[in-house]
Amino acid sequence: MTSTAKISTDKTSTNKTSTPKRGRGKRAAVRFGRPPKELAGEVDERVLDAAREIFLEHGFEGASIDEIAQAARSGKQTIYARFRNKRELFKAVVMRDLTSRIAELGRVVPSGTTIEQRFVSAGTFMLESALVQDRVALMRLGIAEAQRFPDLASNVGRMAYQLTAEVGARVIGEMTQSDELGRLTAFAPERLETTARHFLNLVVVPFLLRSLFEENLDVLRGEMGAHVASSVAFFLAACRNGGVS
Repeated sequence: MTSTAKISTDKTSTNKTSTPKRGRGKRAAVRFGRPPKELAGEVDERVLDAAREIFLEHGFEGASIDEIAQAARSGKQTIYARFRNKRELFKAVVMRDLTSRIAELGRVVPSGTTIEQRFVSAGTFMLESALVQDRVALMRLGIAEAQRFPDLASNVGRMAYQLTAEVGARVIGEMTQSDELGRLTAFAPERLETTARHFLNLVVVPFLLRSLFEENLDVLRGEMGAHVASSVAFFLAACRNGGVS
């Protein structure tokens, strides 16, 4: 009896819910707000790409959110939902450039049959990665805006040097692992990061500094081969004779 009553009640309930109600349906399916997660990353990259282009073309002061939004094919509200202001957007552009450059260095696979050739290959790759016109232009812009962004300028410089040294230590460790150099004090695991810093200071840093003032980067690229070869020879001689510690 109880069961029959329940079934009867369920049927009544079913009949009620199955009756269509006026005004429901398509309206509930409309969604507003941020894009779905699978598209959000694409929007972020598009905004940062556009901001990088506009900042490089007009500088920080001359760039506007309106122009960046137009270049990104996006609305201003989309940009402000991600970055509080133009300063935050500029910082994000600089930091993305740094992290992408470090990731690129991490993929280096030195070539050559001798350890000298592999070190030259690694040094050449690092310089070629750094001496890209847009990257140098962004470094120059960051330095020009150092007074406006003092923390950004100092933090990015320290972070770039530290992360590059860490990547360099890993690459050098892999290169020397199966070579007689691996038995030298300079290439002991606990010394690798310091040794990598010496390598960067000899091979990479001088050309990075010159790139900030050299208008034609092709001049530097033309000198790069001889510079890397002589710097690597000096570096390895120091390592073999206990000069790197």
